[in-house]
Amino acid sequence: MLLSRSPSGPKKYFPIPVAHLEEEIRVRSADDCKRFREEFNSLPSGHIQGTFELANKEENREKNRYPNILPNDHSRVILSQVDGTPCSDYINASYIDGYKEKNKFIAAQGPKQETVNDFWRMIWEQKSATIVMLTNLKERTEEKCSQYWPDQGCWTYGNIRVCVEDCVVLVDYTIRKFCIQSQLPEGCKAPRLVSQLHFTSWPDFGVPFTPIGMLKFLKKVKALNPAHAGPIVVHCSAGVGRTGTFIVIDAMMDMMHAEQKVDVFDFVSRIRNQRPQMVQTDTQYTFIYQALLEYYLYGDTELDVSSLEKHLQTLHGSTTHFDKIGLEEEFRKLTNVRIMKENMRTGNLPANMKKARVIQIIPYDFNRVILSMKRGQEYTDYINASFIDGYRQKDYFIATQGPLAHTVEDFWRMVWEWKCHTVVMLTEVQEREQDKCYQYWPTEGSVTHGEITIEIKSDTLSEAISIRDFLVTFNQPLGHQEEQTRVVRQFHFHGWPEIGIPAEGKGMIDLIAAVQKQQQQTGNHPITVHCSAGAGRTGTFIALSNILERVKAEGLLDVFQAVKSLRLQRPHMVQTLEQYEFCYKVIEDATG
Repeated sequence: MLLSRSPSGPKKYFPIPVAHLEEEIRVRSADDCKRFREEFNSLPSGHIQGTFELANKEENREKNRYPNILPNDHSRVILSQVDGTPCSDYINASYIDGYKEKNKFIAAQGPKQETVNDFWRMIWEQKSATIVMLTNLKERTEEKCSQYWPDQGCWTYGNIRVCVEDCVVLVDYTIRKFCIQSQLPEGCKAPRLVSQLHFTSWPDFGVPFTPIGMLKFLKKVKALNPAHAGPIVVHCSAGVGRTGTFIVIDAMMDMMHAEQKVDVFDFVSRIRNQRPQMVQTDTQYTFIYQALLEYYLYGDTELDVSSLEKHLQTLHGSTTHFDKIGLEEEFRKLTNVRIMKENMRTGNLPANMKKARVIQIIPYDFNRVILSMKRGQEYTDYINASFIDGYRQKDYFIATQGPLAHTVEDFWRMVWEWKCHTVVMLTEVQEREQDKCYQYWPTEGSVTHGEITIEIKSDTLSEAISIRDFLVTFNQPLGHQEEQTRVVRQFHFHGWPEIGIPAEGKGMIDLIAAVQKQQQQTGNHPITVHCSAGAGRTGTFIALSNILERVKAEGLLDVFQAVKSLRLQRPHMVQTLEQYEFCYKVIEDATG
C-alpha cells in the first residue's frame, strides 16, 4: 500500500492486509530492494524526541558499549540504587512495548564485563524469566558481549547467585536454564528459574539466509516464557539492530493474528521513540517482511507427536485412504520453493557440468563441499556435493550423487579431506538396467584412486543392509611423513525398490539407528549420504534422521519445514510426493 510522495510532506505507509503481503514485498524488492530502502530511510531515527542525560553522565559513560547507542531518559530501565550511590541505578536498557502489551520487552546492550552484575540485578528486580540473546560472544574477532553466565556450576554476580541447571544445543540456537537467587538479607529470597535462548545462527554480516530458524526460535521463546513473568530481556551487542528485528517480528505476528494485517513502518517508528535506532539497517527491515511472509504463507506446521495420527487423517482426507488432497497440497507448497539458479555458478561451469549425473541437481555455491585444489589443475576443488544441517549441528551431512567413473577419485578425496567415517548408500549400482552409481569400492583386495587406496576389510549383510568396512589410506608422496590410514564404514541399504518407495518403514528406522550409533563411536564428522542424483532418497534419509531425532528429544515434529529447509540447501531434496508421504509413514511406524 504505497502512496506517491505528496508535496505536503513525507510518504505515508499504510498497514498491509496479509492477503496483499506477497505482492507488496514483490513491489518493494524490485530494482535491488529500492522501495524497501526508501521506506526504511523514511523512518524517524528516534533521537529527536528523547533526552539522554543519565546515559551521558560521566559516571555512566563506561557502562555504554557504544557511545552513540543510549537509552532515552523516559523509557530507560531504572535499577535500585546500591548503597545510596546515585548513578548505580543506570543500565543501558530500555522498556519496549509489544503489539498490545506495554513494556513486554526490555531491549538491552550485550553486557560489558563491568556491567554484568547490573544485568543480573535487572533480571532479578524486573522479575524477568526469559533472556533472548541474538549475538555470539565474539564475531570477526571482536567482542560483542561478555559471557555473563557460568559454563557449569554456580557463580555469584554482585548479589545474585546464578546456577546452571541445563543446556541444550540445537543447530540454530542453544537453550540454557539458570536458577537464580538474591543473596541480599532483605527482600524476596525464593530462587527463580530463568531461561536463556541464545540464537547462534545470525551471520557476522547481514541477516540469516532464511527466516525459518528465527521463526522456530521465536516460537520457542513464546512457549517458554511463563504467563506472569516480567519483561522478556532481549539483547544483541548494541541492543538495537537484531534486538529490534526480533521484537518487530514478534509484534507483527501478534498483529497478523488479531487484525489480519501488519504495519511494520508504524511499529518501528513507535519503538524508536522508546529506544533510538531500533532496526538498524535496511536489510534487517527487509528481513522482517520476509519472516512475516514466510509465517503467513506456511503458518505453523509443527505437531506434537501425539497428534500425528489425527493430522494424517486430515491430510489424507477422511473419505478414503487414497484421497491425498491435503498431502498433495503440502507437497505442492514445497515444490514452489524457488531454485536459486544464480547461486549455482560453480556447478554450472562447463568443466563441472560434466561431473553431474542429473543436470538439474547441482549444489548451491554457499554450501557446496570444497576440495583442496590439485596443483596446476583448475576446477579440481569441485564435487557435486552439498553440506546439509543436522538437528543439532551445522553441516552434519554431506549430500552427494553416486560417483561417476571419472569422479570417483574426487569422491574419495572428499571422504578423506572432510574426515568422513560413515557413508550411506541408498541405491544399487544398477537399477532397471541403468547405471546409477559407479562401484567405488573393491569387492576384494584393494583399489587405488589417485592418492587414495581403499582396501575392503569386511562385508556383512544384516536384514536389508550391507555393512562394509574399508581401510582407507592416503598415500603420501615419497619423502613425506608416513602414510595415514582410517577406517570408513559404508551402510548400503538394499531396501529401496527400483520403482517407488519401501513397503514399510522398519528398514529405514534400523538404518538411521545404525548410522547414529556409528557416529557416536567415531566422533561427529560429516556423514556422506548418496543415492544416484543425491536428492530424492538422499533427502528422504536426511529428513527422517533430523525429524526422528527431534521427536526423540522434544516430542515434536514438522515434516513440512524439515523438508523445506533441505530444499533451501540442495535442490529437489525429497523429490516426489511418494517420498514425502513415506516420511510421514516412517514416523508413524517409529512412534506407533
